[in-house]
Amino acid sequence: MIITFDGYRWKELFNGADSSHLFGKKFTSQDSTWRVKKYWAKTAEERRAKLMPFFWSTIASNGQIYGNRNYGNQVDVSNKFWFSYPGYNEIFTGYPDTLINSNSHPANHNVNVLEFLHQLPAFKGKVATYTSWDTFSKILNQERAGFPINAGYTNVKGEQLSDVQQMLNDLQWWLPKDYGMGERHDAITYALAKEHVKLHHPRVLQISFIETDALAHSGKYDFYLDAANYNDRMIADLWSYMQKDPFYKDQTTFIITEDHGRGNEDSWQHHYYTVPHSNEIFLAVMGPDTQAMGEIKTKGQLYQNQLAQTIAAFLGVKFENGHTIGKPITSVLSKP
Repeated sequence: MIITFDGYRWKELFNGADSSHLFGKKFTSQDSTWRVKKYWAKTAEERRAKLMPFFWSTIASNGQIYGNRNYGNQVDVSNKFWFSYPGYNEIFTGYPDTLINSNSHPANHNVNVLEFLHQLPAFKGKVATYTSWDTFSKILNQERAGFPINAGYTNVKGEQLSDVQQMLNDLQWWLPKDYGMGERHDAITYALAKEHVKLHHPRVLQISFIETDALAHSGKYDFYLDAANYNDRMIADLWSYMQKDPFYKDQTTFIITEDHGRGNEDSWQHHYYTVPHSNEIFLAVMGPDTQAMGEIKTKGQLYQNQLAQTIAAFLGVKFENGHTIGKPITSVLSKP
């Protein structure tokens, strides 16, 4: 299971709500009393637990969380652009391609780890992607990939759709297009992905959210916190469901990361190679093959280009696509 946030700062993940934005009026428009009660506390540990309860209970107890730069523990992108298409290409191909320098780049010429796995007999018909951003149809090269990619405002297709799938196909079009026609609400993406899990039991599933990035670009810090909070709750819901399903119980790994970071202070809305800190990301891993070490507080350096080979390694496969790609992250792959 590979889950990505989009442009979510490590500062909120590890420190919780930022007081300068939460208490200020520039980026917060909702009821301040309710918002402060929901997200504010005196210590970073209390604040982050309020914001991301699943991360700081279940994952912190049973997995590993990297990227708290307060301890010198760093996770960075390797590509030089620090925005979405280059970041997602790096995650799934392991190769920070300098040719991919725009979100409008054509269908990806690089082979990604999901299509590589889908070509293997053990995973044929057992790989799927559900994403809120429509550009994933190009990032993962839908025409070439061969596995289901439901990206953005796209109906699930099939001759025998469930009632839930039919309802969600309709509902996504009835909801307001708050982020334009290229970015679907995360709740629809998650619900479609969960229904796919129930119906088809994929061995490899990718879910990619978008609303943390969309709301940050809009300068809505309070809604940005809300998006992070309910993305965390969606992940919790899926973990809970899978741990009750004999097919997945105690046999499932969650890998959670993101495409890029974003700036600090007033530049928190933005990300690009000209915006400092946009290269700073995080990584969380939890599953039966990963030692429970919690938040990693030692100095260290991981890179985004290591994720593709790490995904493959969890499945006992070596990923190759004709490029020199990042090495697997060994610390998440072994359990005593």
